[in-house]
Amino acid sequence: MKKIFLVFLLAINSVISAQTAKEIIDKNIEVSGGLTNWKLLNSVLLQGKVTLGINDEYPIKIYQQRPNLTKTTITIDKKESAIEGYDGEKGYAMNYATNKVQEYPNYSPESFDNDFIDWENKGFEAAYIGKEKVGDILCQKVELTKNVNKTLYYFDAKTYMIVKEIKKDDTLTYSDYQQVGNLMMPFRIESSSPKKDSDYVMVLNKIETNKVFPANTFKF
Repeated sequence: MKKIFLVFLLAINSVISAQTAKEIIDKNIEVSGGLTNWKLLNSVLLQGKVTLGINDEYPIKIYQQRPNLTKTTITIDKKESAIEGYDGEKGYAMNYATNKVQEYPNYSPESFDNDFIDWENKGFEAAYIGKEKVGDILCQKVELTKNVNKTLYYFDAKTYMIVKEIKKDDTLTYSDYQQVGNLMMPFRIESSSPKKDSDYVMVLNKIETNKVFPANTFKF
């Protein structure tokens, strides 16, 4: 009887966890612009500056378009160069050993939408992990899992905006949220990794949405 009761309690806790995680995700989507507005977003251009290392600062542009097109460029000595992208067929990135952009046959493009949009239909499972402070901000933690891939998200307990995202190979911290059309987007993104080889701080000064990009925008 005790064993049956324990199994029953574990099942109840699992349901409550799933409901709590879903409620937090739904609230984030709502306060950041709403599901309809996120689905109406077809392209975005991010512009600003990225700091690599201690003080190597460069102008940066990130082009993104549905379903998974992307290109990132930085400007060095007044010359703008692509450092990574996916044109719908080919993925490419800068090879810093040769200082040249090269094609990567096994390049895995990311979806234009974040994982929260229709997360259940995408095969993700969500679990509420608990609360933890990030600096002075009390956050609620939700873990999204699909197969063996896990991502831990920290949501501001007051605003429900994402403060931090922890993946297998890197950690992203988001701040300075501002209104862009009908959506709320972070204008400061910091990345850190265990090896410290891809750390950066990106501060944006302009975000444009639903721009019509020229057909060759994502080529290299």
